[in-house]
Amino acid sequence: MSMYILEVCVDSLESALAAERGGADRVELCADLIVGGTTPSVGLFRQIRQLTQIAVHVLIRPRFGDFLYSSYEYDAMCYDAGAFLDAGADAIVSGFLTSDGALHQQRMEEMTEVVHAAGRSFTLHRAFDMVQNAFAAQNLCEAIGVDAILTAGQQNDCMKGFECICELDRRSQNTAIMAGAGLNTQNLPRFLQETAVRCFHLSAKKILHSSMCFRRAEVNMGLKGLSEYEIFRTDENEVRRARELLAFAAGTST
Repeated sequence: MSMYILEVCVDSLESALAAERGGADRVELCADLIVGGTTPSVGLFRQIRQLTQIAVHVLIRPRFGDFLYSSYEYDAMCYDAGAFLDAGADAIVSGFLTSDGALHQQRMEEMTEVVHAAGRSFTLHRAFDMVQNAFAAQNLCEAIGVDAILTAGQQNDCMKGFECICELDRRSQNTAIMAGAGLNTQNLPRFLQETAVRCFHLSAKKILHSSMCFRRAEVNMGLKGLSEYEIFRTDENEVRRARELLAFAAGTST
C-alpha cells in the first residue's frame, strides 16, 4: 500500500470512473456534492461496485445543514449505514453533534461499533470542523476508535486551517487525520513538504455545461443562484496530477 492515501469525493458513476482512471485509492460516495454531500442511493453504489474496482466509502448525511439530528433522522442514518454495509461498502463516513457544539458521544460510539462489527472502518467527516473544541473531539475519536477524521482545520478550506491540521496530525495516535476542502494540486505540495499528513481528500471537480438546448433560465429547482445547467464532474487529469505528486513525495522520502 502507498504511504499516502488519495481519496476523491464523487456523486456520480462518471466521476467514480474518472477517479479510478486518475489513480485514486478510493472514493467517498455521496449525492448532492454541490451542497457538501448527502447520502447517495444504493442504486448508484451498486453501479459503481459493478463497473469499478475502487474502494468505496459511503457518506451518511440525510440532509443539507447542521449535524444536529432528530431521533427520526438518526434512525434513518443507522438504517442507511446498515444497508450500505450489507451492500459491501468499504467504510462509512458520518458525524453527529450536540447543540452545544460537541460530538454526540453516544451516537458516535454506536455508529463506530456497528461499522467495526461489520469489519469496516468509520470516518468522521467535516462535522468535526463545526465542533467547539477540536482537540477534545479528537481525543473522543481516539478513545472510541474512529479510524479517520476529515478536516479543513476548522476553516472553510484546508489552507486557512493548515496550522490546525498540523497540530491535529501531530497529536494523532490511531485516528488518521485526512486533510480536505479546497485541496488541489497547487497546494498539495505544501502539505507534502511541511507536514507528516498522509491522507488527502479532494473532489478534483470541474464544471460541465448541460447539453440542454432549450433552457428556462428563470426557473430554479433548488437553491437560488445555482444553475440548473451546470454539473460537477471529477477531472481525471487533476486526480492523476495529485497521484503523481504523492508518488514523487513517496519516492523522495524512501
